[in-house]
Amino acid sequence: MTDQKIQPQKSQEQRTQSPRLLDEIRAKLRLLHRSRRTEKSYVGWIRRYIRFHGTRHPREMDEKEVSAFLTHLADQRNVSASTQKQALCALVFLYKEVLKIELGEIDAAKARRRRRLPVVLTVDEVRRLLDVAEEPGQLVLRLLYGTGMRLLEGLRVRVKDLDFDRGVLLVRDGKGAKDRVTMLPKSLHSPLRAQLQLVRERHRLAIDKGYGGVELPYALDRKYPSAHLELGWQYVFPAESPSRDPRSGAYRRHHLHERTIQRACKVARRSAGIIKPATCHVLRHSFATHLLEDGYDIRTIQELLGHSNVKTTQIYTHVVSQGGTGVRSPLDRL
Repeated sequence: MTDQKIQPQKSQEQRTQSPRLLDEIRAKLRLLHRSRRTEKSYVGWIRRYIRFHGTRHPREMDEKEVSAFLTHLADQRNVSASTQKQALCALVFLYKEVLKIELGEIDAAKARRRRRLPVVLTVDEVRRLLDVAEEPGQLVLRLLYGTGMRLLEGLRVRVKDLDFDRGVLLVRDGKGAKDRVTMLPKSLHSPLRAQLQLVRERHRLAIDKGYGGVELPYALDRKYPSAHLELGWQYVFPAESPSRDPRSGAYRRHHLHERTIQRACKVARRSAGIIKPATCHVLRHSFATHLLEDGYDIRTIQELLGHSNVKTTQIYTHVVSQGGTGVRSPLDRL
C-alpha cells in the first residue's frame, strides 16, 4: 500500500466559504448604498441560514432549503411575521443580487401576524418622565416626544436641519429612505440654541485636533471634499469622543449612541415611578395618541410620523377608543 498524504479536514468556516461569501454580500450592499443596519441584519440572517443547513454553501441549495429555514423560524422559533419577512428579504437578496440565482416558489409556513396595541403614556406620565431625565438624555427625549421622531432619526439630526424661523425640523433619510418635515416645538428653541452653541465649541476643538469631520450621506464627501468639516453638517447631539468609521477607517465625529439615550429613558422611567414598559419609541406612540386626543386629523399625524400607509397610523385610533370614555360600565349601575 502506498503512503497517501492525509489532507487536513477543513473547518466549518472553510467548508462554507462563508468569509468570502459574506464579504461579497457586504460589498454588494455597500454598492447599493444600503445602511449599516441592513448590512448587519442581512449578513446575520444569511449566516444563520448556512448554519441551519449544516454549513452547506447556498449555491448547493434552493427554494426548498429557504422554505425549510423560514418554516423553522415560524414553527420552532416562533418569530413574528415582520422578523420572518426580514429573513426572507435577506435570502432573496443573497440569491438574486449576489449569487445571480432565481429562486422558485417559496412554500414556507407563515409566522403569525400579531396585532398588539402600542404602549402609550398619559400626558402626566410623559411630564414626570421628562422632568426627572438627566442630560444628555433629557433634551433628546423631549425632542422625540415633541416631534414624533424615531430614536435614530432624532440622533441623526444635523445643525442645518433645524429651522427656528419657520418652527420646523427636517427629518432626513427616515425609515424607507424618505425625508419629511415635522414641527419644532417652541419650548425647545432655547435649549436647542444652547445645544448648538455647545456643538460649535466642540466642533472648533475637534477641528484643531484633526477629527472634526462627520460622515456625509450618499457620495457628497467626494463631490464636496470639505463639506464634512462644515458646521451645518455636524450632529446636534455629538458623541463625546471621535470614533473610527468601520468602512473608511477614518476618525470622525459621530452622534450619541442610541444605548446612551435608551439607558437614560430607562433610568428616568424608574425614577418617575412609571410601571409601563416605557421606551424611547413609546414617546413616539404617545406623541401620536395625544395629537389624536387633541382633535388633529389622522392624515396630518400620518405625515408627521412619516407613515406611507394611513392604516399604520390608524392603530392609534384604537388606542384612543380603548379607553371607553363614552361608555358607562354596568358595574357603575349597581
